[in-house]
Amino acid sequence: MRLDLRDIIHVPDARKDFQFQLDLSGLDFYGSKPIAHPVLAQGSVTNHAGALVLEGTSSSTLDLTCDRCGKAFSREKTVKLDSLVAQELEDEENDDILLLEGTELDLDEAVTTAFVLAMDTKNLCSDDCKGLCAKCGADLNLGPCGCRPEVDPRLAALAQLLDKESE
Repeated sequence: MRLDLRDIIHVPDARKDFQFQLDLSGLDFYGSKPIAHPVLAQGSVTNHAGALVLEGTSSSTLDLTCDRCGKAFSREKTVKLDSLVAQELEDEENDDILLLEGTELDLDEAVTTAFVLAMDTKNLCSDDCKGLCAKCGADLNLGPCGCRPEVDPRLAALAQLLDKESE
């Protein structure tokens, strides 16, 4: 979506609202496509004493796979949009400012960039997910597996003594 800001560029305290849906289902993250649902973006661009400020949120439900146990789960993701907008840059090193194309702002690009940069690198179904057993692959969230704990080879002689005492 392209938002024409011609009406507010030179008008202090002027504001232009927006709300739209964006399809990011084609984006690939390490072999999966977690943004299967449309991203809802809403907010406004306001002229604060000559400085254009983009404020708002973008949100969607992500379809993820837990990195510890492998279960599929869904999670709501909301990203805050907060950027300055300018017609031209004074220096090339400021990446935080969104650049207008004439009098129009490309909201699709702004929302896509903000949403992708806010994606988590590790996804867990819950903060206390125990994962899978390294030996048998059992889901440790459902209970302990039947594997015996591995004994450090340096302590194997002591383990044998303990086994004899328990008989």
